[in-house]
Amino acid sequence: MAHLPREPEAFCEHVLRIIRKQVNDREVELLGPMDLCIGGRHLDLSNLYRMVSCDPDLGVQIVEDFLGRLLEGDSIAQAPLPLSLARTRIMPRIQPESIFDHLDREQVAYLPFVNDTVIVYVIDMPRLTVSITIEQIMKWNISLNDLDDYARENLARYSPDLKIQIVDSEDGGRAAFFAAQDGYDAARLLMGSLHGRLAPELKGDFYVAAPARDMFVAMSYGPNGFVDRVCKKVKRDFKRLPYPITTDLFVVTRDGVAGTKSAA
Repeated sequence: MAHLPREPEAFCEHVLRIIRKQVNDREVELLGPMDLCIGGRHLDLSNLYRMVSCDPDLGVQIVEDFLGRLLEGDSIAQAPLPLSLARTRIMPRIQPESIFDHLDREQVAYLPFVNDTVIVYVIDMPRLTVSITIEQIMKWNISLNDLDDYARENLARYSPDLKIQIVDSEDGGRAAFFAAQDGYDAARLLMGSLHGRLAPELKGDFYVAAPARDMFVAMSYGPNGFVDRVCKKVKRDFKRLPYPITTDLFVVTRDGVAGTKSAA
């Protein structure tokens, strides 16, 4: 199968041509590097570019599937969905503050988090997720805190038998991995049971690295060499993987989650 262009500008032009074939009722144009506009809605193509870079042999299929889900999500978002049907499908995601470079902060349902991140909310559908807006929660007549409660309850039930992989380093460090690859690995940082589940394995309070949406690494506080090695890998994953979040570590204690910046 032919590969998509590796040069970012050529890649964006190629995606533009593909989506213009699928969308004829809205104006589609490139406004800048990785910034595609569809009928006034901005779409950051950097995650799509990273997805293709990770698996170039399936590049065309990845782009077509991505755009198909995007258009399907637009159709679902425009249809009225009562809270009674949506409530059990509401899920949280951790995103960097930089998402607001491409999104209107006033329209997005979100709560501030630590390490320059925010918690956003989606409706989890069989093939895609649909972002929840402020307009939607106003229609449901609920608060952001209500939305957060529903999302955390659903996250706790989402995969109760989630397997933990434990790795010991020669210098005494220990790491624990979640690898469900379901779009919510990093979001599991928000689970209320996280400390109770991992503290016995990691000998007390611990760090969590969430460089991208599908990455979750919990690690012991030391030794320093072990933590430094994991942090180097975290930085590589942050630059390489789609849906990057942060290179900063989260601090997980019995009292909750803090950021390494605030802890410092």
